[in-house]
Amino acid sequence: MPGENLSRDEAHERAALLSVDGYEVVLDLRSAVGDSAEAVRTFRSETTIRFRRTGEGTSTFVDLIAPSVNAVSLNGRALDPAVVFDGSRIAIDGLADENVLVVDAQCAYSRTGEGMHRFVDPEDGEVYLYTQYEPADARRVYANFEQPDLKAPYRFAVTAPEGWTVWSNGAGEQDAEGVWRFAETAPISTYITCVVAGPYHYVTDSYERGDLTIPLGAMCRKSLAKHFDADDVFLITKQGFDFFHDNFDYPYPFGKYDQAFVPEYNLGAMENPGMVTFREEYIYRGKVTQAAYESRANVILHEMAHMWFGDLVTMVWWDDLWLKESFADFMGSFVNAEATRFTNSWVTFANNRKAWAYRADQLPSTHPITADIRDLEDAKLNFDGITYAKGASVLKQLVAYAGRDAFLEGARRYFKRHAYGNTRLADLLSILEETSGRDMKGWAKSWLQTSGVNALTPAVTYDAEGRITELAVVQEGDELRPHRAAVGLYRLSADGDLVRFARAEADITGARTVVAELAGEEKPDLVLVNDDDLTYCKIRFDEGSLATLRAHLGDITDPLARALCWSALWNLTRDGLMPARDFVSVALAFAGRETDIGVLQMVHAWTKSAVTHYATPEWREEGGRLLAEAGLRELRLAEPGSEHQLTWARFFAATAGADADFQLLEGLLDGTAKIDGLDVDQELRWALLSPLAVHGRADEGRIGEELSRDDTATGKRHQVRLLASRPSAAVKAQAWAQVVESDTLSNALVEATIAGFVQPSQRELIAPYAEKYFAAIERLWADRSIQIAMDVVKGLFPGLQDSDETLAAADAWLTAHESAAPALRRLVLEARDDLARALRAQACDRLAA
Repeated sequence: MPGENLSRDEAHERAALLSVDGYEVVLDLRSAVGDSAEAVRTFRSETTIRFRRTGEGTSTFVDLIAPSVNAVSLNGRALDPAVVFDGSRIAIDGLADENVLVVDAQCAYSRTGEGMHRFVDPEDGEVYLYTQYEPADARRVYANFEQPDLKAPYRFAVTAPEGWTVWSNGAGEQDAEGVWRFAETAPISTYITCVVAGPYHYVTDSYERGDLTIPLGAMCRKSLAKHFDADDVFLITKQGFDFFHDNFDYPYPFGKYDQAFVPEYNLGAMENPGMVTFREEYIYRGKVTQAAYESRANVILHEMAHMWFGDLVTMVWWDDLWLKESFADFMGSFVNAEATRFTNSWVTFANNRKAWAYRADQLPSTHPITADIRDLEDAKLNFDGITYAKGASVLKQLVAYAGRDAFLEGARRYFKRHAYGNTRLADLLSILEETSGRDMKGWAKSWLQTSGVNALTPAVTYDAEGRITELAVVQEGDELRPHRAAVGLYRLSADGDLVRFARAEADITGARTVVAELAGEEKPDLVLVNDDDLTYCKIRFDEGSLATLRAHLGDITDPLARALCWSALWNLTRDGLMPARDFVSVALAFAGRETDIGVLQMVHAWTKSAVTHYATPEWREEGGRLLAEAGLRELRLAEPGSEHQLTWARFFAATAGADADFQLLEGLLDGTAKIDGLDVDQELRWALLSPLAVHGRADEGRIGEELSRDDTATGKRHQVRLLASRPSAAVKAQAWAQVVESDTLSNALVEATIAGFVQPSQRELIAPYAEKYFAAIERLWADRSIQIAMDVVKGLFPGLQDSDETLAAADAWLTAHESAAPALRRLVLEARDDLARALRAQACDRLAA
């Protein structure tokens, strides 16, 4: 990635020098099909930028990453590409007050999901294109000023292969010469411009509200059309538009609303106005649970929220990335709960999204929600659990602190005041102070400008009759914050249910806060701090409450309270305060009774992680056996055909380790075994085959047979993953070479290969690669695109070699490479911290033995 970075200082200097009046971008994508004699397949990109000099200075630069530049002219004056273009920037000087820059370049198609991604469908040979830019890859497709605060209107014109359709941000049509021409956009940032092109399957609908009509479209590859439930996508879309128009008082500003589900996508989705892109895995090829549909709805609503938070009003620089991502993440759950069938989405938020935040906020790389983003590499890494999930959690706390009405009124004023502009934190805070009457600067200092997570623990005293004399909440953490939180008291009823009988909200401040309202209440069996999940904290328990959860967690009737308790126990396990085997014991006792399917899936993931990372090596085999036995038992007990049955089937396959387990899996695949109601569709077949490959019971030929049943893009990814997962030194050497020594694999196949290479049951087999990892990563970081480099550095860190020796090797690399790219060092430091946490948790588990 040499020369491709852009610093905040450079961006600020350029923004002070100029403003952009508009872009005209002409792309010729006919080279996407057919054979190519080029070493790197390219397309022609012609860009005209009209801009004004508004500050002092006569020189600047334009961003462009391209194999070659044919011509550059500034105000009619030709510039020699060999002189002005260095591979990532075009230097221009002699600026006038008004300027026209024309750049004619050959840009490269991408196989990494960055820029203009090109995909060939193995099922039918069709070629599909789409663009993905955030934070700064529009420069791989056309020359531009690649920073969010230099907004401008865009006109795109695209020549495409015959028979293709092309989409962009604005409405488009094909002219008599066959060129697709698109309406000029409103002023937007470079990173949310978009082009999608190919023989996509396209479905249309419309959203109507009074005088407002929004044309709707949804698309996917033709070979996925038989699985595409566009009606449900449109249903969620319309419900989202209803909510946002009811509450934002600012009509959707970007005309049409297309949603494209595209292959080999690095992200969940991207909020390009009028042309939202999603990973096509949200089109389900087989039976999935309601949690999957809820997740897709959340992402649809998250991206729609960005039309206002992020697209209409955009941050000045990536420091305030949270101004869009935290709001969109919050809105995804907020709208899901209030406007769709997924009324329990706050349960998912508490159990799933916040787990991501808690992990990120305890890493050495944790940062304030308003982060210090020095450059683009920093920005790329800050699309993380802090910016998204912690930020959304803090906004939920803000709603409790300032009030829902004040929050939504603040949003309405924010959009109207800053439409099509760029903002900083202070712009939002001043409006929220207007609407809430609260001191937002103090709140922001505590919540947005500091890092770390607090732990809240109840401290309770009782009188001789067993009534509460005092209930206090003890707050721990480097920064003690103001929390608006609820405390719930629960007791066992006569029929065995654990139900709440008292609740009080309080402003938790400082190290110790007394909740006076609960004095005099009867002694509870469980004290739940942060009941209803109003604030962002780690929940701790007094000894009596913890004992109650060990015996009665499954008896909690409220699904949100139960989810909070699951999450709290998992945090205790990760923090080395609860032995991993104890967490597994609680999980196996009560997971079978968990009614919320999303929570059950998280508990499954946590139990596998507990055995893999946090249990002592001596107990892993027994722990794995207990998981597999429980998985099979609950699979047989589950209601036939239910989503719980499917979830337990996948869990059993993922934990299978005994010959009898493998025989059952083989029987389910070849039809000689059957479990009533279990539909072994193609996606489940791959899940059942996976452990057979990992444990050497499915060879290359057997995996190839499965591919012949499912010779699709998804099937190919599964095949690559299973091939790399086989327990063979030669297999591991080949997989390593394909990912580390070669760059021929696409982003999706890199991901699949890494997933297959790293197997917990093959620790000894991959142990030799720990040393190779540390020897390779700095070169790899320099040579690969940042997305691929990130995937490899994170994915291949030798975390399964969980020993002090591996920890020392990571420390030695960090010490010897203090001048390495900060983003690379951060990834290694984070992985090193995960390993150190695992070793601490293993020490806790060893004491329990």
